[in-house]
Amino acid sequence: MKLYSTNNKDLRVSFQEAVFNSMPQDKGLYMPVEILQLEQEFIDNIEKYSLPEIAYKIASTLLKDEIPAADLKALVEEAANFDAPVVKLDEETFVLELFHGPSLAFKDFGARFMSRIMAYFLKDGEQLLDVLVATSGDTGGAVALGFLGVPNTRVTILFPKGKVSEVQRLQLTTNGKNIRAIAVDGTFDDCQALVKQAFADVELNAKFRLTSANSINIARLIPQTFYYFNAYAQLKRQGFKDVVFSVPSGNFGNIGAGLLAYKMGLPVHQFIAATNANDTVPRFLESGIYETKPSVQTYANAMDVGAPSNWVRIMNLFNDDRNAIQELVKAYSFTDEETLSGINEVFEQFNYVACPHTAIAYLATKTYTEENPGDKSAKVFLSTAHACKFPEVFPVDILKKIQLPTQVESLKNNPELYDELGKDFEEFKGYLLEE
Repeated sequence: MKLYSTNNKDLRVSFQEAVFNSMPQDKGLYMPVEILQLEQEFIDNIEKYSLPEIAYKIASTLLKDEIPAADLKALVEEAANFDAPVVKLDEETFVLELFHGPSLAFKDFGARFMSRIMAYFLKDGEQLLDVLVATSGDTGGAVALGFLGVPNTRVTILFPKGKVSEVQRLQLTTNGKNIRAIAVDGTFDDCQALVKQAFADVELNAKFRLTSANSINIARLIPQTFYYFNAYAQLKRQGFKDVVFSVPSGNFGNIGAGLLAYKMGLPVHQFIAATNANDTVPRFLESGIYETKPSVQTYANAMDVGAPSNWVRIMNLFNDDRNAIQELVKAYSFTDEETLSGINEVFEQFNYVACPHTAIAYLATKTYTEENPGDKSAKVFLSTAHACKFPEVFPVDILKKIQLPTQVESLKNNPELYDELGKDFEEFKGYLLEE
């Protein structure tokens, strides 16, 4: 598998190099030179395969000869060892639950796969691998658990102070060992900017072996395709052949993975990008003007991204053709007030508890359905996080219905360890150099 930079299509690097360097020096993002299609026979019979079998097929198609087949199979089976069920709400509406992994968020797919890929490539005696990651909520917890105890690695997680939920914060700050957390006095965009500046800094790169665990890393994106194919397999078992996916979108890695799956041959009728008040992409698709803005805090904090990194990948997939993207991707944004209404509506109508991100995806699904009454596709909205992570959002009657997983209960008994920094890069650089 060879990859190029979105800023330089002539560049060629191996998958291993892209995983460890995560971001080209020209500040682009890595993309596959060739996106191989899955065999039509596999797609036509996909309902016969399990999630690990589907995951291995996709990984082996993309990675080809990068990892021996037996090793890759074992790696995939260990990474994707939890369920991702499609739950039926009514005759055409389904929710894809992606929160059954250890950190209770969809990002477990990417983080567990990436940590195992890195551990596989790491050789004894090599320089310590420093993983830098910015999180708006769920990425950090998934990365922390994915890398916890992995030899020869150290993970530094930056999160916006006071802008993640209590459970999300505890997942970042109660690990110890090779995981350290920093509360940044700023937004997610500030955290992400610090990480990007670190990767571009000559002095830091000379001293440390830096890599990223954010969705800018191609090893995060690949495994997120697994659950789209697996969802399609589940729907085929119920007689559906056409599907619409509604995806809660912040940094646009999740829907980017869905579009990569589409390019590999996944039959998707429509994608819906569901956003909160951070509506950079919906505004672009409507106006043609791509204008980022500072992120604003919402109930759906994992989507509080004003400058989504992965949008450049999506544009690249479609050769910067906005019209081509518009044919396949609809985008809607919703306010906090609408999000709360969505939470209540899903509960009253389906007796289903949806986290704020999930509720936004539901609202986007509902809007699309109202605009396209003749579309009889299966409408699937993605549930990206367990509702227990956002207790302050729910009214009492819904909150009582949320069952607290045992791993969350145990978090509250662990001491928190984290540092606090401002958003100045020199301060962050000094912190790293002192360690």
